[in-house]
Amino acid sequence: MKPTRILLLLVAVVLAGCDRPSSFSSPEMEAASRQLVPQDPEIAAIYGRSCSSCHTVAATGAPLTGDASAWTPRMAKGMDAMVDSVINGFGGMPPFGLCMDCDAQQFEALIEFMATPGASHD
Repeated sequence: MKPTRILLLLVAVVLAGCDRPSSFSSPEMEAASRQLVPQDPEIAAIYGRSCSSCHTVAATGAPLTGDASAWTPRMAKGMDAMVDSVINGFGGMPPFGLCMDCDAQQFEALIEFMATPGASHD
């Protein structure tokens, strides 16, 4: 195979792994997602180290924290399916969503927090 074709194939594979933003998020919505923090200090710490780096940046393709339009169809699948997606990885999200020491209850709390429409969580 020619080097040009190999390069094009590699680029196609890499791009296929990238998610598109889940909704047409405005810069304001993205900025608002960065202001949301879970009330529970333990969940807030986990969110800060494991979730916020993707769920506050629309370009990652992850649904933004507090973006009801992005979370509603996901939440319709049920909490068990959501937790399963976190544990096994889904799309661009790695297994365990970067929290290797989290348990299912913590994942549920994180999902519920992120899926809650942009009301204040501090």
